Amino acid sequence: MLRRGFLLRSKTSSKTVAPKEVPPSEPPFLTTTSLPHDIVVNILARVSRSHYPKLSLVSKYFRTIVRSREVYARRSSLGCTEHCLYLILYNLRTKENRCYILLRGTTNGSHPRLVLVPSLPVLPSRPYPSSFAAVGSKIYMFGDGNDGSTALSIDFESHTVRSLPSMPAPLVYTVANVIDGRIYAIGRDDRDLDKMMVVVFNTETQTWEPEKTTADVEAGDMYHGSVVMAGKMYTKDFDSSYVYDPKERKWGTDEVMNSKEWRYGCVVDDVLYYYECEEDCEKELRGFDRKERCWRVVKGLEGLLHETRSSLWSQTGSYGGNLALFFPKGDERRGEEIWCAEISLERRQGGEIWGKVEWCNRLVTGFQLTESLDVVV
Repeated sequence: MLRRGFLLRSKTSSKTVAPKEVPPSEPPFLTTTSLPHDIVVNILARVSRSHYPKLSLVSKYFRTIVRSREVYARRSSLGCTEHCLYLILYNLRTKENRCYILLRGTTNGSHPRLVLVPSLPVLPSRPYPSSFAAVGSKIYMFGDGNDGSTALSIDFESHTVRSLPSMPAPLVYTVANVIDGRIYAIGRDDRDLDKMMVVVFNTETQTWEPEKTTADVEAGDMYHGSVVMAGKMYTKDFDSSYVYDPKERKWGTDEVMNSKEWRYGCVVDDVLYYYECEEDCEKELRGFDRKERCWRVVKGLEGLLHETRSSLWSQTGSYGGNLALFFPKGDERRGEEIWCAEISLERRQGGEIWGKVEWCNRLVTGFQLTESLDVVV
């Protein structure tokens, strides 16, 4: 049975190389507890989130602060929130999904690295895949691998998990995305797999809305991801592209988007991006200009094209206004590596899109990428 995420195209060994928990460089302030509590909170709120794993090791007092809602509320009031990229990775050896945070490299030359979030539980992976959606500092998960009606929220300020009301219809092979504070989950009714359903979760009230919508299109499984542009939700199966208008509660198809295999794409500044890596196609990062109704090739990425020449899959994700591109490298003997490149994007006159690779580095070996999510903390 197919599962959400990428299936590695080559055999992988049982050996896995887990992300190293290398501490970041020392934060630029005195780690003293002699200061008044409110001043300490103000200082820590101004420090980059990437330093928090190290700060939690300084003392129990610091650990309590960096895990508290108080410091995140202060970060928000001071305008010090940051975009953090969280990855759900499937360990091929242990058969578990775990959550990791991707820490950018620092100015002293250290490389980006993954750090396990140990306080979060193992996430389900089979027999049915879960779907994820990020809203502010929370990630919402629908379906728990066995029950298509289960819903959870993960708070990345406190790194805690909370059960939500059960979904109004048990869905499998779902995709989920956010429009105006509401999460639209689309999938097949577990009681009638021929029926495609849309259910809506209101993140303000933390409740499911009573009305359900049955899709009136003959679509295949849409668990290859979804994107939102101009208040509409776009999905892709193996053959066609579909668009759902939540205001009209109607489905449609999009022939221009359907001309490309944009599965596992993402949207940055209302432009849909995906990386073409099919064997019979030229490797390119492409962007869909919704207003001009055309596809454009992102220029300036010749070095990255060389790095990905042997890659057989790719996934893109939004990362604080930039684009994160994930792709494999490696061979059968060593096991496939997951690499990541962060790309900044620029629109130029005439509609041209140019990309600049900020960094490109190996993240992990012996894992599959299930999901990447941009969280604001």
